[in-house]
Amino acid sequence: MFKNESGCVGPARVSRRADIRAGLLSSCSITARIAPQGPDNSPTRRAAIAILRPVGIRSGAAALQALTVVDEVLDGRATVLPVPADDAEQTSLLTTALRAGQKIDDDIAVVLSTSGTTGTPKGALLTVSALVASARATHHRLGGDGRWLLALPAYHVAGFQVLVRSVVTGTEPVAIPATFDGAELVSAVAALGPGRRYASLVAAQLDKALGDPGAAEALADLDAVLIGGGPMPAAVAEKASAAGISVVRTYGMSETAGGCVYDGVPLDGVGVSVADDGRISLGGPTIASGYRNPVTPDPFAEPGWFRTDDIGAVDDSGVLTVLGRVDDAISTGGLTVLPALVEAALASHPAVAECAVFGVADERLGQRVVAAVVAAPGATITLPELRSHVAGSLPSTAAPRQLHVVDALPRRGIGKVDRRELARVYASTS
Repeated sequence: MFKNESGCVGPARVSRRADIRAGLLSSCSITARIAPQGPDNSPTRRAAIAILRPVGIRSGAAALQALTVVDEVLDGRATVLPVPADDAEQTSLLTTALRAGQKIDDDIAVVLSTSGTTGTPKGALLTVSALVASARATHHRLGGDGRWLLALPAYHVAGFQVLVRSVVTGTEPVAIPATFDGAELVSAVAALGPGRRYASLVAAQLDKALGDPGAAEALADLDAVLIGGGPMPAAVAEKASAAGISVVRTYGMSETAGGCVYDGVPLDGVGVSVADDGRISLGGPTIASGYRNPVTPDPFAEPGWFRTDDIGAVDDSGVLTVLGRVDDAISTGGLTVLPALVEAALASHPAVAECAVFGVADERLGQRVVAAVVAAPGATITLPELRSHVAGSLPSTAAPRQLHVVDALPRRGIGKVDRRELARVYASTS
């Protein structure tokens, strides 16, 4: 186990809305649960019974209307469930599954939907102290308060935290749709004005921006571009570096109030533990209080810690590498193959633009490794060639035994590759 022992993040420079939350966090103790405070540093009064209130958040510039709601949340005057105002079906699912309009513990500030692909949404229960701890630790790591570009849906944790960081620092973000084009991105970055400026994106958005010289130049003007929501292809990382973009890879989830490990290093106050089986646990003041719909076994069973479904390793310098998800692991011939490692090997082949690795049933092996690949422009790809390439850096067991060349990879949520959909589609072709 290793933990970041640099101590608490000091009080941030605050103004306007944020001034009433100065001094909110008095401790970075992992188990701290600090009540919201008012202007006189006394606990803010809340209703005797808290009710979970659904809040529809729109995309693009209209998302900024939610700033007043976030203000209420951080002042302890509301407990909210952010939902997509533009998606009636998803809103209905979330409000029903997470019991909007019903009672909830009065120390909970927000319930953020989890990004699971199956079953009932669990809903991470986050307190004011967790939200603000994340915001302050982020600004501390990035070098100071700044103004944010909001280009992710604000009902997901990454977008919601952009709003939280803005309220905490008394600034207002510039918002554009998640499907922005190059011109929109250029205008938005210009509108951020002088001073420190940040953006939070997923890899697919960054890749899209890199295809537009003006957009790439605009991102290079920012002090940091956080990339989360899943691994970033090596080719995208190389292009971003060549364009001079200050990319920060983040690791975290709704259960940790967003990214809490940056470029493999935990934020101040965050702890990381890797079990003997490789399972990652995260601890610290940003950890959720639990789930609205608890599960068994309880990943929050150890107070102040969250046991993830991710597998990772920590090197001698204390840097965490996330190797993949437990439920994505492929059991083939009695051995376990992690798709992320195979994808990294495939992505280093010049003919591969994008790829995803998954398992399908195999009578002899249990599962076999399958690759879906988007070819680079003008390139041709053969299975023997890719098998040989992967076997050059990984055991031959990890080399794909089946190849599908596709025009695009299926994605879900804010841009994560949907391996389960690929497995469903290609299971019948096995």
